[in-house]
Order: sequence, then structure tokens, then C-alpha cells
Amino acid sequence: MSNLQIPFKYDFVGSFLRPEKLKNARKEFEAGSISYGELKNVEDECIIDLVTKIKKLGYHVITDGEFRRATWHLDFMWDFEGVGHSKTNTGLPFHDEAAMIDDTYLTGKVKLTHEHSFVDHFRFIKALEDENTVAKQTIPAPAQFLAQFIMPFNRENTEKYYSSDEELINDIVAGYKKVIDDLYNAGCRNLQFDDCTWGMMADKTGHLAYGTTPEGLKEIQKIHKDINNKVIANAPKDMVISMHVCRGNFHSTYANSGAYDPVADVLFGNQNVDAFYLEFDDERSGGFAPLAKVSGDKKVVLGLITTKSPVLENKEEIIARINEAKKYIPLDRLCLSPQCGFASCEIGNKLTEKQQWAKLELVKEIADEIWK
Repeated sequence: MSNLQIPFKYDFVGSFLRPEKLKNARKEFEAGSISYGELKNVEDECIIDLVTKIKKLGYHVITDGEFRRATWHLDFMWDFEGVGHSKTNTGLPFHDEAAMIDDTYLTGKVKLTHEHSFVDHFRFIKALEDENTVAKQTIPAPAQFLAQFIMPFNRENTEKYYSSDEELINDIVAGYKKVIDDLYNAGCRNLQFDDCTWGMMADKTGHLAYGTTPEGLKEIQKIHKDINNKVIANAPKDMVISMHVCRGNFHSTYANSGAYDPVADVLFGNQNVDAFYLEFDDERSGGFAPLAKVSGDKKVVLGLITTKSPVLENKEEIIARINEAKKYIPLDRLCLSPQCGFASCEIGNKLTEKQQWAKLELVKEIADEIWK
């Protein structure tokens, strides 16, 4: 087993653009023209090719690119008992474009009595580790799971099955414990929570998304922090758990805007993760001052390279921004990565695979220069 731990000085969030071969195979499977076994063979081939390219670039972390998923978060939820989904008619409101991802809702009590499919997904990527690389598993944060079912668009349905949010929280925590224990037994030591809830709550309209007031949103921050921390407390002590905070990433569009200031005290001060992967690729993310609130010896991965645009960043400008960030947190606790995945959903962002790899080459080049 590799003893390497995330995050690394040059790193990435997790998802990659799906190759055309994989997209075509998915369409054929959904049309019923190929079997699941045939689809899985294509997934396996594409993941092996992806990992080969990641290693060739010299990265120390590998993922499956989320190639077996439709979305970064919902597939995870769908594998729990009590969670249903159907094709959406409206999608989620993103800037300039609706994210046409399945409506996902409760059909009963949330529980997990079988091994989650992501555990087997991890076993495949784990087998591709070598002495220079470690496999990272990405899953939606517990707070993201909770938010899916307590926000206004789902709350009425959720109340058919739960008389209180506390009861729902307890079931989610229990389900995550099983997933994490099974991942650990499969060899996982590096786990990443992906969490858009903090991006929503940092937005000036965040309270409206939750159907509450600005004061009420402060309490929701604590609830989200607490469910994440409960799950972390249940995890094996030698499992490294990081968190990626996102403002939405669908087809190069976004859902929210706003600096980290409104959530910094709770998120950076009281969230018991080992590291944060944070978006800082444009003005929507605000400045670096909130990083002064990051407690303990937690690391921060600066997402300064955007996955939303094909334009390659200016190296010197990125170095200057890293030097600005180190005014608030020591350089030895900083790392560099793209601000999000390249394909949080199957559709992917608006850039080519060649441009994707150029972005990752730039991340490594800058990191090698900064952290010699």
C-alpha cells in the first residue's frame, strides 16, 4: 500500500473529460444496444488510459476521473435505499444554462444494507497505484447529501418519511459510516468530500435557496458543519479526509458567487477536515483574507487554474496570486490545483482533452517552481 497522502503540491480535484469512446458506449448502453458488461469494459479501458496519462505527467494522486458516474454527487445518493430519481423537466438553475441532471428525492428511509457501488469502483483504481501514486476517492459531502433533501424543492416530499431533520441526519451519518468503513477495508486512505453547500451559503442569495433568513442561514451552516464532523469522527483515524468547496460546475457554467467571508468562521475554523480544495479562479471567489481563519495545521489547495475556460493562464500571474495568498497562510501549507473537476457531469466543460492536459502541465510547472 502506498503511504502517500493528499493533498500534494500539485494536485487536482477529481473528474476528467469523458473520452468520446466512453460517451458513445454510455449512449449505446442506455439505448439497450450493448450490455452492462460491455459498457464496463469500455469504462475500464478509459480509466486505465487516464491513469497512464496522469502518471506520465508526474502526478502523485490518481482517480478514475468519475468515468463511471453521470454526476459528481447524485450517483452516490442513488445507491442508497430510500433514494429515487427521474429525468428532470426543469434542471437546476445555473448561470446562463440549466443543469439538466436527474431530479433526486426520497422514496423511503435512507439506509445502506449492501456494499456501495463506489467501493468496487475504488478497488479498480486502487489496483493501479504504484510506489509514486496513491488513489483518491471522491464522494459528495454528508452536508451535500442532507441539503439535497431539506432544501425547499424537496422538503415537502422528505417530510413524508422524516418527522425531523435530526432523524434524517442520523440515517445519513449511519450510511456514510458503512461506506467509509467499506472503503477503508478496500484500502482507501485518501477521501475527498465534495461540497457545494458552502458556495451556496456564501452567496448573497444563499438564505433564499434554503428558504430562510440571513440569520437562519447561520444556523444551517452549523447543521452542515456538524453532519460533516459527525461522519469524520466515525472515520478511521489514519484516513485523510479533505474537502472541495465549489460554487457549481456544469458545462463551464456556475451556480453561485461570493467570497468565503460569510462562511469562513464555521467552514475554515470548525470543519474537521485535513485539507481544503478551494476555488479561487475568478472574482466570484473573492480575496484570500478568509484563509486566515483556517484553523490548526490544515492545508489549503488553491484552485487558481480554471477548468471552465480553455484559455491557459499566465504563469507569472498565478505565481503572484500564490504569493498574495501566503500573506494569510504559510506557504508550506499551500498547494495548487485547478479550481474544480473538468467534468462534474458527463457533459463536461467547454475545453478539449488537449487543453485539459495543458492546464495540468501548467499546475505542475508552477508548483515545481514555487515549492522547489
